[in-house]
Amino acid sequence: MKKGISMKKLILDLDTGVDDALAISYALGSPEVELIGITGTYGNVLVEQGVRNALAVTDLLGHPEVKVYQGLPHSSTTDHFEVLPISAFIHGNNGIGDVDIPDSNRSIETESAVDFIIDAVKTYGKDLVYVPTGPMTNIAAALKKAPEIKDEIGEIVLMGGALTVPGNVNAWTEANISQDPDAADYLFRSGAPVTMIGLDVTLQTLLTYKETQQWRDLGTKAGAFLADMTDYYIKAYETTAPHLGGCGLHDPLAVGVAVDPTLVTMLDINMKVDVEGPTRGRTIGDETRLNDANKTMKVAVGVDVPRFLNEFMTRISGLAKNAK
Repeated sequence: MKKGISMKKLILDLDTGVDDALAISYALGSPEVELIGITGTYGNVLVEQGVRNALAVTDLLGHPEVKVYQGLPHSSTTDHFEVLPISAFIHGNNGIGDVDIPDSNRSIETESAVDFIIDAVKTYGKDLVYVPTGPMTNIAAALKKAPEIKDEIGEIVLMGGALTVPGNVNAWTEANISQDPDAADYLFRSGAPVTMIGLDVTLQTLLTYKETQQWRDLGTKAGAFLADMTDYYIKAYETTAPHLGGCGLHDPLAVGVAVDPTLVTMLDINMKVDVEGPTRGRTIGDETRLNDANKTMKVAVGVDVPRFLNEFMTRISGLAKNAK
């Protein structure tokens, strides 16, 4: 870290499933950033299970100092949420590949996730990077409560959407966006500085049993957990996307770009999310802002796969090796 340059502060907003746990690992293994908190959301699991997982995973990885805040339990347009069977199939009933790890003896913070996001922006300003890897419900609520934070935050790097490839829910919709298209649309149109890390790039970054064996060979509890959990995820991909030959590193790539934006090639384009009609959930360029000289969004359309995978394995293996 160069003298005079402040370290980035990171908030991860997670529905803590398998790739979310890998995203936590990537953040904790990255010396360029400080993970100041995790805000919980729903999606792969119920929000209550997600924050439990976040507490347990940070403990296991040797970082009990990371505070966890519970967010909103359902989308901005519904009054409840139920985990889809496909989510349980991919991530396990407990969200972390049905691997059993001890519950943390810590509790979630009393402050809500939405208020923590606002307070963190007020505290850290442009040094803060917020990385949502589930629905955009919490950040949309924060922007509605304190609209000024759109100009005060450093960056929002989200995992979600698909611009140049089909969705993974249907032909046009990606899973995180599908959970709350209205919240995502609000974020996209808000004017906040947003980078979209979508299926365009995350499905090019694949992990296989060869890499998980390296974690197992570390001989640590953290290494064994990461290997067992990710093997479950890879096995699910063999059914849901056998053509890929591995599991997509969706959420870790968003963290990777938050740490080092040069990992991806970006397109400057103001975006929207369709919220009406048959294409509800589609992430697409906003025709009403197409010619606006002020581009507040970037979309990743290319990724340096070898460099990212090297960074991913180096950082997470180092963390898992040293976790007590």
